[in-house]
Amino acid sequence: MILNNITDNSIVSDLRAWTLTARQICDLELIINGAFSPLNGFLTEENYTNVVHNMRLMSGELWPIPIVLDVTDDFAAFVSEGIKIALRTPEGIILAVLTVSSIYRPNHIVEAERVFGTTDEAHPGVKVLMRQNNVNLGGIINAVTPVTHHDFTELRLGPKEVKTEIALRGWKNVVAFQTRNPMHRAHVELTLRAMKQVEAGLLLHPVVGLTKAGDVDHYTRVRCYREVLQTYPADSVMLALLPLAMRMAGPREAVWHALIRKNFGATHFIVGRDHAGPGKNKNGKDFYEPYAAQQLVQVHAAEIGIQLIAFEEMLYLASEQRYVSSSEVLPGQTVLSLSGTQFRAKLTAGEDIPEWYSPPEVVAELRKRYKPKSEQGFVLFFTGLSGAGKSTVANTVAARLLENGRRTVSLLDGDVVRQHLSKGLGFSKMDRDINIERIGYVAAEIARAGGIAICASISPYAKTRQTCRSFAEDHGVSFFEIYMDTSLEICEQRDCKGLYAKARNGKLKGMTGIDDPYEKPEMPELRINTTDMSVVESAEIIISTLRKAGNI
Repeated sequence: MILNNITDNSIVSDLRAWTLTARQICDLELIINGAFSPLNGFLTEENYTNVVHNMRLMSGELWPIPIVLDVTDDFAAFVSEGIKIALRTPEGIILAVLTVSSIYRPNHIVEAERVFGTTDEAHPGVKVLMRQNNVNLGGIINAVTPVTHHDFTELRLGPKEVKTEIALRGWKNVVAFQTRNPMHRAHVELTLRAMKQVEAGLLLHPVVGLTKAGDVDHYTRVRCYREVLQTYPADSVMLALLPLAMRMAGPREAVWHALIRKNFGATHFIVGRDHAGPGKNKNGKDFYEPYAAQQLVQVHAAEIGIQLIAFEEMLYLASEQRYVSSSEVLPGQTVLSLSGTQFRAKLTAGEDIPEWYSPPEVVAELRKRYKPKSEQGFVLFFTGLSGAGKSTVANTVAARLLENGRRTVSLLDGDVVRQHLSKGLGFSKMDRDINIERIGYVAAEIARAGGIAICASISPYAKTRQTCRSFAEDHGVSFFEIYMDTSLEICEQRDCKGLYAKARNGKLKGMTGIDDPYEKPEMPELRINTTDMSVVESAEIIISTLRKAGNI
């Protein structure tokens, strides 16, 4: 279902506006262009509840993933059923208008249990869900302005464009391949087998919206896909990009992916081992059984109107120099394999990648992304009470790292940041959180660009420190939390700024450690007490840790 556009901007100019998150923009685009058909908007409470519990809309149509517009309590307080809401980008561009027909509070715990099968926040989908806003707005959407993409514009094809191209190519069967990773030789072999099996063209349909934190960026991946295309027969593959925000929901996600590809004109859909799996839980076990996704898609394939092509793990048979499925390997035969983790480790170590694993052209593209660890950026995040030694040790570490001139080092001291980046902020909990989050965001961007970011601030609240860690780790950046574990008594004795004395005399309110809490880190990468340790010794421990980890 492709929704009608609103072309009169005067209709939306006076509406209350909600600024969409990146995930919401992905969802909105795919609702509007029909990729999420039969959805015509964000789920109402009735539809949401039925999807969570039964994988179906109230109409009875199959739909496994809740697609919701979550908003803050403050915003929801001014919303009522029947009103229209403008949905805009962070840059202020109005993309669509939502006619609100449902306002409700979801139960995120129940949603996690039913949709993801777990409440463990080691699951990236659960982690995102638990941080969503507390109110959902449901209703029909009308488009205003198309979502603008500035990259790979010729590959940004919606369902209508893909179906038109399929017809022009005369493909009777179309097998779709979902991926969020670079493709290597095993993936090529798997897709070639599928194409041959059902005499089909291949819709290579990678996700370029939101995937799993630490995944290879989509710019690198698309360059890799273009190189891989050279290994297929001419005119047998169509590459189109899907701006999907993945939930990593395993079996349910596989059904969702099949429904989406059916909307793009696919007749067959490849589901491999651990499709859309998020990795391991807090106990080190996989969240889903390896072939659970195949089983659930098979149950619903006829209803979806798409045929499942199920594949086992592909392994390289050394004696015959070819890939085979795991069940084809005979006793005594030698197979070669390289896990994704091992492959990335080889890349970052600058080691050779065997040609049986990946084409040299793909490896060359990935080497641009995977610099040796000693050339990658990272964040040193000092936290502790005022007077614990954060700034002094941080400055010493920065000087040590700058001595050899090989790396760019940026020092983000809490007091200095307040004079510039956070000028005007007070010392309420909200303002403190904003200040620290700004430091964490800038630090992550510095490290993402290959620099070393050293942060030194009290950062008293655990949740805010975790947000800063997420800023870095979501980009695949190493984050070292360094807890300056110096006692309050010692910090008060130092009190070079006189802050503790003022707090004790009642002249200063909200002083961390006196009348405002400091939430101690539970599992910092480093714990340093400067009571009996000199600044030089403290800095050396940090430098030594970085060397052992391979970061310098």
